[in-house]
Amino acid sequence: MAFTDASLTALRVFREVAERGTLTAAAAALGYTQSAVSRQIASLERAAGTRLLERHHDGVRLTPAGQLVVRRAAAAVDQVDAAARELAGLPDDRATVRLGWFASAGAVLVPRALAALGRTHPGITVLSREGSTPALVRSVRAGTLDLALIASAPPFRPPDTECPALVVQTLTERSLRIALPVGHPLARGEFVDVADLHGQRWIAGSGQELVMGVWPGLDERPEIAHTARDWLAKLQLVAAGCGITTVSAAFAAAVPPGVRVLPVRGGPAEQRRVSLARLPHAVPEPVARVAAALRAAAVESGTPE
Repeated sequence: MAFTDASLTALRVFREVAERGTLTAAAAALGYTQSAVSRQIASLERAAGTRLLERHHDGVRLTPAGQLVVRRAAAAVDQVDAAARELAGLPDDRATVRLGWFASAGAVLVPRALAALGRTHPGITVLSREGSTPALVRSVRAGTLDLALIASAPPFRPPDTECPALVVQTLTERSLRIALPVGHPLARGEFVDVADLHGQRWIAGSGQELVMGVWPGLDERPEIAHTARDWLAKLQLVAAGCGITTVSAAFAAAVPPGVRVLPVRGGPAEQRRVSLARLPHAVPEPVARVAAALRAAAVESGTPE
């Protein structure tokens, strides 16, 4: 079987697997059974004459051949979809930019950038969605996102080890801070001493993000009173006096009433970086405009610390 015999369905399935990171997640997203997804991948590997995926306990990884195929698959699927839109008489979607962002970026940075873009370039349509940084990186690789706002902590390694390396531009680098109820004893000063964080009740992330929301490096097992994925839910729990959580300094402008955000003194500095990631190819003008709006919004939000 030659690779030219690969079906469009198999290419779509392969791109979904590359984006989701597991056969199970891809099957759920496509409405297929896992065995059906496995059959499509197997047929594509037969057509390619080589393995495209490596299976691990926590999901799948693309082989070098798989990385090549997913780039070509994304281009092929996009071309077919564009032709279908043209045949159906639908508007050209070349002015549509697909943006991904991690949770807290949706509180300030993304709305500010999109509002400015709507004033200066109303012809550009931005379709955006939230995701974890690893998921967003996979989506950029799979060609389902043009740009992704991703988060990182020291030592600020590249977002993945695949080739070619993604183009990653730092937008902001800010200190991690503590969000407390205004009536909390630690909220009375202008900063929190790291030693005073011992014995506190924490509001943390859920699932794989459980450590998010707890101050890094505490030399004790933290008491996690509540878990929530949504940052607004975390901050509302803080306002209700249910515990404390961590936030980026850039997030301070979006906290609800009843919450005070303070820096932490003592211990190593805890920095968080917001970056913009994309594939290393020529950037269409609408994508460049969205990237410029995000950079401007980052500058507007304050000078990096």
